[in-house]
Amino acid sequence: MAGAARTTAASKWRRTSCPTPAAPPGSGCSANATPEFEGRGGDDLGTEIANTLYRIFHNKSSVDLEALCISPREHCWVLYVDVLLLECGGNLFDAISIAVKAALFNTRIPRVRVLEDEEGSKDIELSDDPYDSIRLSVEHVPCIVTLCKIGCRHVVDATLQEEACSLASLLVAVTSKGVVTCVRKVGKGSLDPESIFEMMETSKRVGKVLHASLQSVLHKEESLGPRRPKIGFLG
Repeated sequence: MAGAARTTAASKWRRTSCPTPAAPPGSGCSANATPEFEGRGGDDLGTEIANTLYRIFHNKSSVDLEALCISPREHCWVLYVDVLLLECGGNLFDAISIAVKAALFNTRIPRVRVLEDEEGSKDIELSDDPYDSIRLSVEHVPCIVTLCKIGCRHVVDATLQEEACSLASLLVAVTSKGVVTCVRKVGKGSLDPESIFEMMETSKRVGKVLHASLQSVLHKEESLGPRRPKIGFLG
């Protein structure tokens, strides 16, 4: 991507005895991304990122919620996604959505059995095999395509300089099949209906290509198995 934004995302889960209201994904901005994020400088952007992701993923179609059910109306897995912004550049939300989908692709949920005794009480048994797990389907997980309106045209994958020239942008969440699940306008400028239609059609085309490229990379990395190169000091 031309935009220089770099992010990382991680998922975690815990078992709960009763369903709880969904909470926005956690997000944070590293001070390494820009000096403006020192102290609590990145809190506003972190909140905006979390609220945007919440709007996109808070529905039944994006994530297979049935896969998180252990015992109907009694026990379920609660899935958390944490996002960390490492470098602040252009095309921020697109990079974050890619990181979130990659994290969900690599998420494994432990396989459990629900045992019921003669009195009707239930007990949850976790497999001793750490590889005995199920994976989440990411087929309908959308990616964000940001289109910046500059003059009478629009730009995809904008740099910081290009974003500075734009008064209005459209954030479009698109699935791998080109289905639009969420649209959000940002910026102080206005967009006429004809421009919005053109930008939506562009986002569908770009979204399909983005999903195909991401899936290819994820499957290729997964096929390497233990031979996959380790990156970072924790590798």
